[in-house]
Amino acid sequence: MRVTINRPEVLNALNPLAHYELADAFDAFANDDRLNVATISGTGDRAFCVGTDLKAKAESGRDEHPETGFAGLTERFNLNKPIVALVNGDAIGGGLEIVLACDLAIAVSTARFGLPEPRVGLAASGGLHRLARQVPLKQAMEFALTGNLFDAETALSYGFINKVVEPQSLQAETEKLVNDLLAGSPLALRATKQMIFKGLDADTLKKAYQVEYSDYNKMLASEDAKEGVSAFVEKRKPIWRGR
Repeated sequence: MRVTINRPEVLNALNPLAHYELADAFDAFANDDRLNVATISGTGDRAFCVGTDLKAKAESGRDEHPETGFAGLTERFNLNKPIVALVNGDAIGGGLEIVLACDLAIAVSTARFGLPEPRVGLAASGGLHRLARQVPLKQAMEFALTGNLFDAETALSYGFINKVVEPQSLQAETEKLVNDLLAGSPLALRATKQMIFKGLDADTLKKAYQVEYSDYNKMLASEDAKEGVSAFVEKRKPIWRGR
């Protein structure tokens, strides 16, 4: 499933309507068992998303978004399907939080990343929690406190994007990554994501082993689990049915 932020006239900044439209899109993705991988990108070549539409916020006096968070994604903690960010340009403020909320991210070499909220009298809210869990603390503090923008190679070195490509290669590289994901069993992908994130929530490694992982149990009892073994023995590609 492809999700595109289509507000290039404001560098894909989000107003309340855009938040709810994106939430509807991710609701559809979460609830449709035929959809196994989602990508999110911005329109144009300047910006992925530069966060909140501050003009709209100033006019309305509020910053409204769904219960599932910024872009209908950042507080969606029970979605166990993979999401890939195609960072086609600047990911700033809430735009960076979207990237951090995705499981994988490919960025163009011209993209910039940052949390400039303190420079307009704000704190970066939920993005701070994700950032501090994904990069070393000193780097997280530099991002969060200075408001400076960092280039794609820096983001790659900090580990919150997976790859940097030239703009003309973004679509091809993303398709390759998505195809790699689709080569795996959909149920195995969901079990894997659930185990990683629920396991990280456990206090200790021992407790992580003891957590009940519903998607893992569903995977073990599935037709796809049997199909995977059969395909391996028969030296053929498996045919996944998602059940």
